[in-house]
Amino acid sequence: MKVLVLGLGLQGKAVVEDLEKCETVREIVVADVDEVAVSAHLSHRGYTKSRAVRLDATREAELVGLIRTVTPRVTICMLPADFNHPIAKAALAAGCHFVSSSYAGRVAELHAEAREKGVVILPEMGMDPGIDLVLARLAVGELDEVHGLYSYGAGLPEPACADQNPLRYKITWTFDGVLKAYKRPARMLKEGREIAIPGEAIFQEAHGHTVDVPGLGSLEAYPNGDAIHYIDIFDLGAHVRDMGRFALRYPGHRKFWSVMAQLGFLDDAPVDVDGHPVSPRRFLVNHLAPKLQFADDQRDMVVLRICAWGHKDGKERRVTYNLIDYRDLETGLFAMNRTVGYTASIGAQMILDGRIKRPGVLSPTRDVPPWELLNALKARGMKLDHRIEEHETV
Repeated sequence: MKVLVLGLGLQGKAVVEDLEKCETVREIVVADVDEVAVSAHLSHRGYTKSRAVRLDATREAELVGLIRTVTPRVTICMLPADFNHPIAKAALAAGCHFVSSSYAGRVAELHAEAREKGVVILPEMGMDPGIDLVLARLAVGELDEVHGLYSYGAGLPEPACADQNPLRYKITWTFDGVLKAYKRPARMLKEGREIAIPGEAIFQEAHGHTVDVPGLGSLEAYPNGDAIHYIDIFDLGAHVRDMGRFALRYPGHRKFWSVMAQLGFLDDAPVDVDGHPVSPRRFLVNHLAPKLQFADDQRDMVVLRICAWGHKDGKERRVTYNLIDYRDLETGLFAMNRTVGYTASIGAQMILDGRIKRPGVLSPTRDVPPWELLNALKARGMKLDHRIEEHETV
């Protein structure tokens, strides 16, 4: 079967690396605006199934024409989130299944047409969102009554190389995307009360807490997006009192970026600098990105933690899932690339072999076989830990 991969950035490289090893896939067409660089990467890796084509995804006619010419069974979108909807729409028009790691957003609008045409559209098939949703689904399923659900995600340099810059942070996906997320509003439920947090306030101390992670010590948690709508998605009912999605960073991160947000360094609106309009956020991207790169022998790590607590058989219980992964120095793929790209690849493979076949816009929370995904990730070297304990305050 043939697969079309759009975008060979950091995560797209992991998708292609994984698909090359899949016996079901006979051809991989990799489309990117820089065809020369893609061809060089495919050749360097010694891939035998993959070939490069040029694509300017901002041109809708070119995008539609490519999908119709290639006729893939599945299209995997690893381009920025803004491309998600038009590419899913183009794939649907061609009768092609679609997978991405981005939030569903407007893609959800395609559900009725996809169901009618027998097309599977699977967004949110990455690390966060993606693996975290599958783990959360398992965790809440182990309780009779859910009182709280907290989800944590971390993409960090491992401790051995974390102290090489004052931020204790290095880049494993687009730094522009990181700083955009640093201004994303959040919603959570705390002691039964819904809390809306403006983007510029997510790093304030009142909205965060610390989490102890074995081998890493205390990490700082700050709100990461909208947790409220998952109450209905997981069908948690009226008993849930606490609901939150958080990102994790080394100590000091919250305080630094809270100050930067207050000073306007995360703003998009340009300011005049000697007669030139300069966006503060774009300045940070260009100034800091070169200083926050990994060396070839340095590893990043991804930590996912899901904590659900409530009643099980009349007793207070807490269910915890931890998934951890490290950079593969042989392939050069970061843990962030692996957890995002491999998950998207596995989702596409599940569609190809019929394990996922219900048409429409699907979700990892209900439509991805959870243990088949987790076992596939474990087979790729990721570590999974699962505990059920007497409930303690999170």
